[in-house]
Amino acid sequence: AGSGSPWVLRGPLTAPWPQDWEQRQEEDTLLIERILLLVRNVLHIPPDPTEEQGVDGDASVHDRVLWALHISGMDDLLKFLASAQAEQQWALHVLEIISLMFRDQSPEELAALGQGQVAAEHGEDTRELETLRQRELAERRARALQRPSRHSRFGGSYVLQGLKAIGDRDVVFHKGLHNV
Repeated sequence: AGSGSPWVLRGPLTAPWPQDWEQRQEEDTLLIERILLLVRNVLHIPPDPTEEQGVDGDASVHDRVLWALHISGMDDLLKFLASAQAEQQWALHVLEIISLMFRDQSPEELAALGQGQVAAEHGEDTRELETLRQRELAERRARALQRPSRHSRFGGSYVLQGLKAIGDRDVVFHKGLHNV
């Protein structure tokens, strides 16, 4: 496949998208489906060990196809199809294509790729939270020093209406209401 072939596929796919799915004609829908199936089938081709014997680190045919799809912008179009609410009819095709894009990768390798970034971000977040915590403690100390040291111990007196004490007087309560 030449480097221009994904551009050839992407062109007809992007042409119907300014229209809503209701305004698309039957030919446009069939064309989109056929192109998605073609991309799926190309990615589904099994690797040929005799052809892929090369220098270590050399890109396989599958990797070169993925790179060509990336350069053409087809991966962005697939992301759009996967996330657009109005394009749910293509979800299974897109899921198959994405699955085939990652077929040579193990989940452990993919998880390990993000771990370096995650650890760095975690360390940065921890430092930032510690800085914010120290700042908050300093503000609390400053506020505590600004308060007067004398505290009024008066909890208040309350009259409980409707509850009679000895005699005909209302009950007078000398504690906070939260203890009632």
